[in-house]
Amino acid sequence: MRIGAALSTDPDPAKATAEAVEEARSRLGGADVSLALVVASRHHAPSAEVVSEAVRVKAGPDRVIGCVAETVVGGDREVEGGPAVAVWLASLPKPVETFHMEFVRTSEGGVFGGYRFEEAGPGPYLLIGDPFSFPTDFLLGHVNERVPGTVVMGGMASGGMGPGDTRLFLDDRVVDTGAVGARLPGILIRALVSQGCRPIGNVYTVTRAEGNVIHELGGRPPLQRLRELVETLTPEDRELVGRGLHVGRVIDEYKAEPERGDFLIRGVMGVDQQSGALAVGDMMEAGESIQFHVRDSATADEDLRTLLEREAEPAAGALLFTCNGRGSRLFSVPDHDASLVSEKLGGLPLAGFNCAGEIGPVGGKNFLHGFTASIALFVDA
Repeated sequence: MRIGAALSTDPDPAKATAEAVEEARSRLGGADVSLALVVASRHHAPSAEVVSEAVRVKAGPDRVIGCVAETVVGGDREVEGGPAVAVWLASLPKPVETFHMEFVRTSEGGVFGGYRFEEAGPGPYLLIGDPFSFPTDFLLGHVNERVPGTVVMGGMASGGMGPGDTRLFLDDRVVDTGAVGARLPGILIRALVSQGCRPIGNVYTVTRAEGNVIHELGGRPPLQRLRELVETLTPEDRELVGRGLHVGRVIDEYKAEPERGDFLIRGVMGVDQQSGALAVGDMMEAGESIQFHVRDSATADEDLRTLLEREAEPAAGALLFTCNGRGSRLFSVPDHDASLVSEKLGGLPLAGFNCAGEIGPVGGKNFLHGFTASIALFVDA
């Protein structure tokens, strides 16, 4: 397996794509390109077909996926405010299978069309979705249930301002709805999912819940538990709670002492002052274990550093799917996630984009996240 990646900020879409392809190909040693993943900035959205054609002509890939995004990642850079094209090329041991999925609404809710994960096999998979037309969280729940153990990595395209504005690359086409993906047999993807949060207080059992509303934690109203917790916090942590509180769901209920990385982070949507109930951004069930979490730039930096420093085995390349709420919106330095990944992983070929929702596994199940850096490391199976 060989991987190459490059970024160009030339304002001309055809020149930028050709320049990035040429540099990325130089790392492949003349090997054929099995898969090209291309990301273009919003500046190039009107010329998406030009970018698509340039990739196919210059790189000659068997398969292509990608999107237009608000921020383009290439190497140690995150280009947030200007034109850019990133190209990621891989020569892989087995043929890549690409697909386009749509969600079709019906009288009974809706169905996914265009691809069946159950028939294709365990993958791993890359998936890039349109946030306006494709309910990725429902699809991931289906995959978790029907094809357990499957790894799905990717994110929701951030290049569109509304329905119909998204641009997704798929082989020789550009589509504006649904999701595009690739199945990569013979490849092992090691997933690093940094949710950027820190637990506070104790782990509680949900004793009564309805939908996304928690009515009782350990037999008492959640607001009462929260008030008791706040009284024990430092002034700094109290301020973080005031800025935005999160709940971490323990994914592996058999683990005696959950640690960072064992939680699925979801935001607190609101509190009922009268009943003390808590609304969160996910469905909750009685018997689940949760812990309150806080997030800030220092915690997000520490969490990502810790994950990267645990990686001892080398990888041939990586893809970075990072939230559009990170970058300069969260960190005081530019290129934070891309530069940290590049630094800690030895400057390996890296590309990606910021997302309107990031895809990656936690506790062996795939989820759609927010404010997360989801990193796919490619190693030979």
